[in-house]
Amino acid sequence: MSKMNRRRFLKGTLNGGLVTVGLPLLNVFLNDNGTAMADGLAIPQRFGTWSWGLGMSKDVFVPKNTGANFDLPPEIAPLAAVQKHINLYTNYNVFKDDAPNLCHHSGWVVLRSGIAPMTRANRPGETIDVSVARKIGNATRFRSLSATATGDVRDSFSYEGGNSVNAPEWSPLRFYERLFGDDFQDPNTQSFKPDPRVMVRKSALSAVQEDTKKLQQSLGMEDRARLDQYFSGLRDLERRFDLQLTKPDPREACIIGGAPSDLPSGLDAGLVQKRHRMMTDLMLMALACDQTRVFNMFYASAFSATTKPGYDKPHHTATHEEAVDPALKCQPNTSWYTRQAMEEWAYYVQALADFKEGDGSLLDNSLIYATTDQSFAKIHGIDGIPMFTAGTAGGRIKTGLHLDGGDTPACRLGFTAQRLMGLDINAWGEKSNNTSDEISEILV
Repeated sequence: MSKMNRRRFLKGTLNGGLVTVGLPLLNVFLNDNGTAMADGLAIPQRFGTWSWGLGMSKDVFVPKNTGANFDLPPEIAPLAAVQKHINLYTNYNVFKDDAPNLCHHSGWVVLRSGIAPMTRANRPGETIDVSVARKIGNATRFRSLSATATGDVRDSFSYEGGNSVNAPEWSPLRFYERLFGDDFQDPNTQSFKPDPRVMVRKSALSAVQEDTKKLQQSLGMEDRARLDQYFSGLRDLERRFDLQLTKPDPREACIIGGAPSDLPSGLDAGLVQKRHRMMTDLMLMALACDQTRVFNMFYASAFSATTKPGYDKPHHTATHEEAVDPALKCQPNTSWYTRQAMEEWAYYVQALADFKEGDGSLLDNSLIYATTDQSFAKIHGIDGIPMFTAGTAGGRIKTGLHLDGGDTPACRLGFTAQRLMGLDINAWGEKSNNTSDEISEILV
């Protein structure tokens, strides 16, 4: 079978304009071993970040055992299915030196930039995702992509130098339109903007149906299955959007309002979960089609206001006002919020692991750096902030481990991650956060 150019897109027309759908990494693009591109180039490596707000409860989050096969206390019990794909890092410290402990700010800024901020308005340097994007993000359509599950464009843990915040996409529908609608061109005007509602109802996939049939005729059985997996995911996303955009059938006991234009605003836990999963699935499409190699997903902010059904305090308020139950060794409702975050972290990791790419998965060819802003939020603790990684960075790191940092700088993980992504740096961080010590236990 002849090899095909990796940069292949399916093209079609929709509503008089051009729509382009990228293809995932098929075997036909690879060498005979499935370990590199047919032209000899390496399979693209990706770097992602994932974040949640308000930390953990140490007694029910931190495992008693280190190394492989570590135990899963109640708050991280949802990670059982993905344990083999992740590493958990505990007892690594953030140092503020002569800077104040800026509540809900200092922790994540140090973990993302290596520098302790002096004021809440101060976001020094640039975040790790920006640094990595400068190295590996210039060969794709988007140097980086960011999305948030909160529905608030202000909830971002990514910024350039000079306090220029990278605003995440907050609307799944707008994100869909951005990924699949930018190539629309009206022959009569330069100002034409495709309506994502039209795109969803008519389907980006239906627009490229003819091109798809031609492609499938040239593919082997495994590639056809992989392409079907990708198309099935996209069809499901379009179906979910269409359900949200379609007024339901009338019922006598129900008064129908106007049709929603997108997921409704709000921070109910179920809604945040739904938004997170749709954003995750869309980001998966962007990664699989090599539209970006650097990506951020923000599940919850440092001031998370997610609400729990039947409980009158949002997450942030609960961390400060709820008493610690001595028998449970945690704040029960606050701990529920953390467990919800871990469920979504597990969903995110599993989605990447399930998407086959080359002789492995999309997750195998990625490194995900997951952080929060606090250790114990009730007292605004920043010592021992938990961190995760997921993926093997192309087989270069071990997974399934719990690492105890022994009070060493948390910036060791950020330093290690940047080195793995090819950045030529000998140290990272300032003052006490500065480190040149990689976490060698995870390196292959």
